Amino acid sequence: MAELRRRLVHTLGAAVPLAWLLAGVPWPWVEAALVGGLLLGGALECVRLGGAADWAVFDALIREYERDNPAGYFLYVVGFAVTGLVFPPAIAAPAMLMLAFGDPLSGLLHRGGLGRKAPRVMGATFALCLVLAVTAGVPALAAALGALAATAADALKPVVRGYVVDDNLTIPMAAAVAMWAGVALA
Repeated sequence: MAELRRRLVHTLGAAVPLAWLLAGVPWPWVEAALVGGLLLGGALECVRLGGAADWAVFDALIREYERDNPAGYFLYVVGFAVTGLVFPPAIAAPAMLMLAFGDPLSGLLHRGGLGRKAPRVMGATFALCLVLAVTAGVPALAAALGALAATAADALKPVVRGYVVDDNLTIPMAAAVAMWAGVALA
């Protein structure tokens, strides 16, 4: 049940890029929301990691390996904020959607912890990310490169000094870099 809650929280993040894509919210407003989320998330992480708060929501949504490290929700916010502030909206929004929808799909299909993901899981993740990018108006080559980068970021879990670098950080940034390069090549 905890995993399902985490997946639901993931998909709720789609409201940020969808506000621009579907509702016409000006991108500067999206950027302001991203900065606000980053400040709020940073404050919550300082409180949580400093031991000043022991809230049930943390117990419900944070994995064991995140207890003494930056949590996945915060890395999600950081990944969104960096992507949204560095890349143009036409690249940033689909990259964010790849995290909001692609990662939960991959997690639901995988169910293997940090172990290696099966080709069918990676194929489904790639397909969904490709559809998201193309539907958002990204040219085909750039969309394919972004989907490939998002899938690779989802499948690979680098470890830095014993800390697993969460794909919540790497998926949107890798996808955005790849789509940006794909647009530049076209």
